[in-house]
Amino acid sequence: MKDTLQLLIINSLESLKENGVIEELPESIRIDHSKDKSQGDFACNIALVLSKQAKCTPRNLAEKIVSNLTVSDKVDRVEIAGPGFINFFLSHESNTSVIENIIDEGEGYGSSNVGNGKRVLLEFVSANPTGPLHVGHGRGAAYGATVSNLLRAVGFEVNNEYYVNDAGRQMDILATSVYLRYIGTEKFPDNGYKGDYIKSISDQLSGIDKVDILPNVKASSDDSNDIERYMDDLIVSCKMSLGESYKVVFDTAINNILDGIKRDLSGFGVEYQKWFLEQSLIDSGLSNKTIKTLQDSECIYEKEGALWFRTTDFGDEKDRVVVRENGNHTYFASDIAYHLEKLERGYDKIINIWGADHHGYIARVKASISALGHDPDKLEVLLVQFANLYRKGKKVSMSTRSGSFVTLKELCDEVGNDAARFFYILRKSEQHMDFDLDLAKSKTNENPVFYIQYAHARICSVLKQASEKFADSSAYDLSLLSNDYEVSLIKSLNRYKGVVQSSALNYEPHVLAYYLRELAGNFHSYYNGSEFLVDDSALRASRLLLISSVRQVISNGLKLLGVVAPESM
Repeated sequence: MKDTLQLLIINSLESLKENGVIEELPESIRIDHSKDKSQGDFACNIALVLSKQAKCTPRNLAEKIVSNLTVSDKVDRVEIAGPGFINFFLSHESNTSVIENIIDEGEGYGSSNVGNGKRVLLEFVSANPTGPLHVGHGRGAAYGATVSNLLRAVGFEVNNEYYVNDAGRQMDILATSVYLRYIGTEKFPDNGYKGDYIKSISDQLSGIDKVDILPNVKASSDDSNDIERYMDDLIVSCKMSLGESYKVVFDTAINNILDGIKRDLSGFGVEYQKWFLEQSLIDSGLSNKTIKTLQDSECIYEKEGALWFRTTDFGDEKDRVVVRENGNHTYFASDIAYHLEKLERGYDKIINIWGADHHGYIARVKASISALGHDPDKLEVLLVQFANLYRKGKKVSMSTRSGSFVTLKELCDEVGNDAARFFYILRKSEQHMDFDLDLAKSKTNENPVFYIQYAHARICSVLKQASEKFADSSAYDLSLLSNDYEVSLIKSLNRYKGVVQSSALNYEPHVLAYYLRELAGNFHSYYNGSEFLVDDSALRASRLLLISSVRQVISNGLKLLGVVAPESM
């Protein structure tokens, strides 16, 4: 319908241009659904946009635009409101046609080809494989998976990717922590990885010699200023003492945790087309090659034995180390190589979903893309704030390193996948969110996912009763759908396609979530205020067709959010 209204306005503006009222046609025309039914079905602000060009007031220009509009049987009337907004009131037939469109298109209703097949690489979660996914990771997982679903729904070709940090110091800390648990040392480092999962992994190391690695460590664990050096000495001692067996410990630790991560994400309804290993950048030589390329272009200089990238030349606040004095590459060096590898795969858009604490990292990554001769605007970074967990009004404290945290699996076991997926995306990703466990588990109207699912189940129940009581009939008359409940529902249904498109292009799944809650609310009001199985067969058939279309939209919307649409509750 927006396309039809845009065409009417364009034709009017072309006429005004020919008559010298305006000089140029606008690049785009914005048409929005009206929130207040007294303001029509759609509103357009084009008169306010072009009034300066037309050298008249917006309201005066709006009058000229309206007077030049072609008559359409889809538009009942057009009114000018406020300073110059043009409000379109659709004909009843035009409004109700959405019902038949929904029924005809079924599961495909809401999809479009706005993306025109453009290829998108979407990387999200990518948590270090040093422990199970916790509730903090869950928000990024739900957000990424839903953004992926939405982009695909509007015509983009999306590949989901998980970047596995399987190289570097943190992985050595993990392996050393597992080995220390294996030998049963009492003097466990404060900055080692703890938790029951470390002990579980160590129990799988039977057959490896138990060697006390502590005597070879020179740094003191009692000196707070020396704690990191103490860990580095432990790692060196562990590698030297175990020899080839160290790789067995290392691989056992990472494979165990990575398998758990894959299992938990799959169980959460999150699937990836590729699991990209950081180690592959080293094994392929791409990491070294990238550093060499930057050196050749004089983007890297040496200082105090380390190699520094001149990211300040590209807008970063300070230069960054890419190779430490000991010759080891930093995480940043690996990220530079990884993003180069991404860009060379030929995607039209690369989207990274990062935790909000990585905000400062964006500038340096974009700087590396520029330095390597690529367009930094191809990379878009979406930030996700941490989720705070509340139980009985009290915040649940968590610490990853100490092992005292609630895992994603534990959360899903407690509240269910549907509530977890829905609650995680109910707020803008960059906003802090408080996850209320008690509300997520409740079977009340205050629980938004229950409220929406209950609307779907209610409709299924009504349709089942109708099929048992009445013979099938196609003799409907949509002009009979005229009470306030029906008008509100039909207006909501007409908004769905626009909501899906907006949610996808703006990476805002919460907009779809709120829409579904509003649609469910309109249906529940209709359910409580009207009778569906009436004696009048035409009215009954029309109302059943209306609620069938509501059921389809709720089902389609929930599917995009990764939530089940139950037929009974």
